[in-house]
Amino acid sequence: MRIRFIIISALIVATLSIGWNYFKDTSSGAVDYSTQVKPILNKHCISCHGGVKRQGDFSLLFRNEALSKTKSGKPAIIPFHPEQSEFIKRLTHADPDERMPYKAPQLSQSDIETLTQWVKEGAKWGDHWAYVAPKEVKVPNKGIFAGLFSFGSWERNDIDYFVKAKLEEEGLSPAKEADRATLVRRVCLDITGLPPTAEQIKKYVTDEGSYEALVDELLASKQYGERWASMWLDLARYSDSRGYQKDNGRTIWRYRDWVIDAFNANMPFDQFTKEQLAGDLLPSPIENQLIATAFHRNTMNNDETGTVDEEFRVAAVIDRVNTTFDVWQGTTFACVQCHSHPYDPFRNEEYYKMMAFFNNTRDEDTQDEAPNYRNFSDEDEKKLDSLTTWIKTKLGDGKGKYYNQFLRSLEPRHHAHYADNYVNGALLGDRNIGLRHKGTCRLPDIKLDNKTTFLISYVNKNVGGWLELRKGSPTGEVLTKLRLDTTAKNKLLFIPIKAAQGRHDLYLVGTNSRLKPEQDVFSINWFTFLEDFPKGDTKKFEDFKYLITAKTQNTPIMLRSDADYERKTHVFVRGNWLVHGQEVQPDVPHSMNPFPKNAPRNRLGLAKWLLDKDNPLTARTVVNRFWEQLFGIGLVETLEDFGTQGAKPSHTALLDFLAIRFRDDYKWQMKPLIKYIVMSATYQQSSAGNEALAEKDPQNRLLAHGPRIRMTSEMVRDQTLAVSGLLSPKMYGKPVMPYQPDGVWQAVNSSLNYKQSEGEDQYRRAIYTFARRTGPYPQQITFDASSREICTQRRIRTNTPLQALQLLNDPVFVEAAKSLALQMQKNAKTVDAQINWAYQRIFIHEAPDKDLAALKRLYAVSLQEFKDKPQNSKDFLKEEKQQAETAALTIVANAILNLDEFVTKQ
Repeated sequence: MRIRFIIISALIVATLSIGWNYFKDTSSGAVDYSTQVKPILNKHCISCHGGVKRQGDFSLLFRNEALSKTKSGKPAIIPFHPEQSEFIKRLTHADPDERMPYKAPQLSQSDIETLTQWVKEGAKWGDHWAYVAPKEVKVPNKGIFAGLFSFGSWERNDIDYFVKAKLEEEGLSPAKEADRATLVRRVCLDITGLPPTAEQIKKYVTDEGSYEALVDELLASKQYGERWASMWLDLARYSDSRGYQKDNGRTIWRYRDWVIDAFNANMPFDQFTKEQLAGDLLPSPIENQLIATAFHRNTMNNDETGTVDEEFRVAAVIDRVNTTFDVWQGTTFACVQCHSHPYDPFRNEEYYKMMAFFNNTRDEDTQDEAPNYRNFSDEDEKKLDSLTTWIKTKLGDGKGKYYNQFLRSLEPRHHAHYADNYVNGALLGDRNIGLRHKGTCRLPDIKLDNKTTFLISYVNKNVGGWLELRKGSPTGEVLTKLRLDTTAKNKLLFIPIKAAQGRHDLYLVGTNSRLKPEQDVFSINWFTFLEDFPKGDTKKFEDFKYLITAKTQNTPIMLRSDADYERKTHVFVRGNWLVHGQEVQPDVPHSMNPFPKNAPRNRLGLAKWLLDKDNPLTARTVVNRFWEQLFGIGLVETLEDFGTQGAKPSHTALLDFLAIRFRDDYKWQMKPLIKYIVMSATYQQSSAGNEALAEKDPQNRLLAHGPRIRMTSEMVRDQTLAVSGLLSPKMYGKPVMPYQPDGVWQAVNSSLNYKQSEGEDQYRRAIYTFARRTGPYPQQITFDASSREICTQRRIRTNTPLQALQLLNDPVFVEAAKSLALQMQKNAKTVDAQINWAYQRIFIHEAPDKDLAALKRLYAVSLQEFKDKPQNSKDFLKEEKQQAETAALTIVANAILNLDEFVTKQ
């Protein structure tokens, strides 16, 4: 019976191990293209024979190209015949000028043998692991009774089986579990970006409350969204300024608040994706869905006079293509703008097919950043609702929606740069159509069907004169003629025009014979053509005109261009936007999953393609980002490059397991994914290592111990304010300006004024700090934050003297130290007790004897100095009593806030 049980158990284990063994390296004898051949080609051959260059008309990027005829008229690779293949012959050619790689060291014998064997076996191609959709993975070494008899076992969930199997392969064992205090601090920082509160310390450390209950509490907190939004805003290149030389301000904070709310609401990642990429294309989009599209309005905008708006519109579209691929596919794609990818299977023309998805939005690099979502005051919102309802009763729901959308965005409209063919006129300052006496300009290809009102926003020069709109030519049929007011200031004009069908070139004509030759009759900022406004209520028409000019909070959003004005997309020859090649239609790279059937060829369809079950990268990329945030390094270290030049996964099977679980089991929900990871024994390990392990695995890729990483800039600031009692819980709203040194912005450009915030706004969380691209907040940039000029997928952590100096001297941290010192005095009487109170509050343990002795010495020296020079303590702490004692304790608190343990999550 015992023997029979052993045999059955062995069969079960063997069966359950099959899936795991599939992912382990095997030595079947056949050469594997992806793991053995491709790395050699990338390192030694592709630079001359790939996407950038095709020396001798020979490319190794795609199989059909590699087997095609070269410049010699013959293929360089003849499958199954290495002895006839010039590709192999050249590797060992006696003549250095003929041997490949050209003017480089000869390949190693091992590499030559690998390539020779590969050709001998038929020169079979293969797909890089990341471009193959993840498949169901068996959990390694998990017996069928694992869930029933888990007492005493290390594993807490399936993550741990994958990790332990890898450790056993390397002859390693997992570390012991972290002590409760360390674990509570770690998980609080990871989930909320803040240290545990005094109440949480008591509940979950002192009273040993349930760890899972703490995790649930943290995930349900509002601070969760603020912490994880910071990660996403790096990807979204969120900034409160527009970039480039002027780097003027941008009002886009509603998008930041939308991201925070989306995380807190546990919005599934598929919906999170659709709303940001194509919220305007969803059926009857609501306000939040339109605000979400500001993801791709975070592109930079050039306000410099004299720049070509179309050039920078194109630059923004290109950035959207690159960012979309970066964020959702984690693969380098930007280089394909100029040539086929040198290492991965993306062709040059495929870049522009992707670009076609983004090339038909209404933004045009204008200074007003249109289109915008206009947030009205409460009173004006009521006017808009009343007006919309009235129009619906008069003309139906469609017309009500038409006018409501127009007032919400003032779209569709044409900006001044739409006009061309100026005669005796010019585009003024990139913003206005300026016409002098008998001046004309063309408004090309205007569709007039059912449009009976010409609406213009213009600058009245108070000189009078006439404005005419003609059809077909400057002397063509007059559609309207208007005498201009000689007294009114800037204004809107609603000008009735003759009905006309179809598309026409229209011409503006300005006349005033009394003007000097250099004087403008008028200048127009923007114009549009509207359908008939309902008759019969003068008050409603006045409300309509008022709402067009009403002061609003504007957020740049994405809106699709009308079908009448869609742009064609062409390949840019060598990436030059001025040199157009073949026209292309929206499509995705052929090496990836096919475009979903019946999906529209627009941004919404693209979002569905990214979220398709057959897409190999989206779920993996997202899971890898969350893992990196928690462990300090991704399962794929190169978050920005899953391609053939990126790092290999440390745990391929685990990555696929989590990707499928996230997509299928959790239905793209992010909170369950985070909980699953932090509930694992792998995450809960002690971060303590040893010299042997540090030498074998310095980056902890094998996960033999818990994470120990330097905190992000946001965590450093937020933790400092939290433990000192200064942190404001206030959420949302306009960006704030806490203390920063004078002249930081002026050193770059003085167009913006940094006015330090007052009251609690000085102590808001870092996510609310005004982000300026050319002048980032000094503390954040010192602690490795990005300027967000482009998508940042991974912050490279540093440890520099500047960071220590900032913690010691930045007035924000000095003020926090003073506040902490006052708490120390309030909660303890002796210096020993005060220091230990601070350690317990911050690190959840008493000060080690060595630290205690050093800090007491620091206190004694500082106290004596302040007593000897009482003016110093008065200058340091103007309003406090016991100035010398408080000042000395502030120095001690400042030192505690500068400890490595303070800025490290361990």
